[in-house]
Amino acid sequence: MSRKLFGTDGVRGLANVEPITAVTALKLALAAGAHFTRGGHRHRAIIGKDTRLSGYMLETALTSGFLSMGMDVMLLGPLPTPAVAMLTRSMRADIGVMISASHNPYEDNGIKLFGPDGYKLSDDIEAEIEARMALGEAQNLAPSAGLGRAKRIDDAAGRYMEFVKSSFPKGLSLEGLRVVIDCAHGAAYKVAPTVLWELGADVIAIANEPNGTNINDGCGAVHTAKLCEQVLKHKAHIGIALDGDADRVMIADEKGKIIDGDQLMALIAADWQMTERLSGGAIAATVMSNLGLERHLAGIGVTLHRTAVGDRYVVEAMRRLGLNIGGEQSGHIVLSDFATTGDGLIAALQVLAVLIKSGKPASETGRTFEPLPQLLKNVRFQAGGKPPLDQAAVKAAIAAGEAALNSSGRLLIRKSGTEPLIRVMAEGEDEKLVARVVDDIVAAVEAAAR
Repeated sequence: MSRKLFGTDGVRGLANVEPITAVTALKLALAAGAHFTRGGHRHRAIIGKDTRLSGYMLETALTSGFLSMGMDVMLLGPLPTPAVAMLTRSMRADIGVMISASHNPYEDNGIKLFGPDGYKLSDDIEAEIEARMALGEAQNLAPSAGLGRAKRIDDAAGRYMEFVKSSFPKGLSLEGLRVVIDCAHGAAYKVAPTVLWELGADVIAIANEPNGTNINDGCGAVHTAKLCEQVLKHKAHIGIALDGDADRVMIADEKGKIIDGDQLMALIAADWQMTERLSGGAIAATVMSNLGLERHLAGIGVTLHRTAVGDRYVVEAMRRLGLNIGGEQSGHIVLSDFATTGDGLIAALQVLAVLIKSGKPASETGRTFEPLPQLLKNVRFQAGGKPPLDQAAVKAAIAAGEAALNSSGRLLIRKSGTEPLIRVMAEGEDEKLVARVVDDIVAAVEAAAR
């Protein structure tokens, strides 16, 4: 079965426009509820969300759908995506839902689903749910006496914070560290500063006043200029930026320079290898990760397994290969000793632990390899139009780029799974050649997209 509704990270789009409408959310809950209703026990669904205005609409619609299927609904309120994954397992729920469009602007929203094991659903299960939606689930509604009940879980944030703090190495403290935390006006606006403070840090919190429309607006893991500025202003030892649902992280060193996900994975992998905590002698990362990371890891005896773009594909590879570190250059870091999905706050704590143990500044500790010149550009196209990548001129430009790079680099062209964008990425030894190859392909895609 194929998927049309689900992308690389759940269902996503412009709020109150299909498929992100109350009607579709209701149908999705009916179908997902039917899929996960198995056995005679009292079934339950957990729903969390970030701080977008449209979260209220989708939360209500999803709740109604699950209640109609006879499932009890536990409402968490604004909490990070990894909190929903953790609590789905911890509270023995049959399904977990996160309402979020991650790093996208507030106008967008999305729905991510987790199975009872706390992992994101496989392509096959998502396809099965879509098939149920197409057939309609009205005939499977619970009888009047079997309707579910909904209630707020008041201690959800506290449960998650204690879980996160337990991931920090015993015997270490953040005492003496000045940390800037950028919460992206998102789901971690309360929990992230609190966790850091309770572990001993001197915390400067920014972008921690959500109003429903300011999530990711010039802040967070995708927009790090403000973080870097505040690190320098407060003479902080380190800066941490989360995205809207806090499943990704970017770090700024004490000089206000950004350390990306590739460097963070290399840092944690080296530390875990040295302390004999690294499973499988390898990590998993997507095709977007820098070739410099792969070469660096090989030099310290660690293998890099590449996956398709999307943290759930990273997790699938980790589970298949028995690995406990994986992630994306964009800052999704999955540490399966602790979590089933990317957790920006847990990843940040592991970085802070290495920083403390090294006794060196983040500018030295956080850069373990020299990345190869890499350039990524995005080209927006009209959704529903003729796919630009199918055009002969675009195919010719891609072939010419591959020939120019030859064996000295990599070229990756792909359609975004969450937005109407074509992503054009190249890397290699020659920075000017990389730029020329990308620009030529971008120009061809732009012409085809008109």
